[in-house]
Amino acid sequence: MSDLRTPQAGDDRAPDTDVVSLLMRQHGDIRNLFDEVEATKGDERRDAFRRLVRLLAVHETAEEEVVHPFARRGLPGGRQVVEDRLAEEKAAKESLAALDGLDTDDPTFMPRLLKLRADVQAHARAEERYEFAHIRRSTDITELASMAKAVKAAEAMAPTRPHPGVESAAANMALGPVAALMDRTKDAVRKAMGKDG
Repeated sequence: MSDLRTPQAGDDRAPDTDVVSLLMRQHGDIRNLFDEVEATKGDERRDAFRRLVRLLAVHETAEEEVVHPFARRGLPGGRQVVEDRLAEEKAAKESLAALDGLDTDDPTFMPRLLKLRADVQAHARAEERYEFAHIRRSTDITELASMAKAVKAAEAMAPTRPHPGVESAAANMALGPVAALMDRTKDAVRKAMGKDG
């Protein structure tokens, strides 16, 4: 039933005014999309996977631009916490890129998807424990709302068929469409936060 599907990133116009609540909702949406990919076949699976790729790409880029800089400067041991999260994100993006190159009916697709899911869920738990809890405790409602606005801007502007990116500008240049998504998402986040691109 199409009305039970998880929305695409940006389809939800809920007034998320707390960045932690927004990111936690996205973690739930990501889990639901993994469920949907696993439970469907054919065109339905391809559509659900496209939406999963898009949400993961937008979500991780927004975290890199909004959450990680805050954690790096505000958390005790924040630099190491962020480096650990970036390493997890890089590995997940590489797995996602490999999956993105497969047809969803390929016999190796589901085992690789299940491995990616386990990695993404472990990463989300680490973010929630080491970054989100600290942000909620140490940030006022104005800054929580400002960060949420930046994440929502990233959701709303992302193209419908993204590819995961990498953290290096040089590597982005070689990846074409990957660079376009990551750069456009970063630009939207920075604009929403009142920073120059």
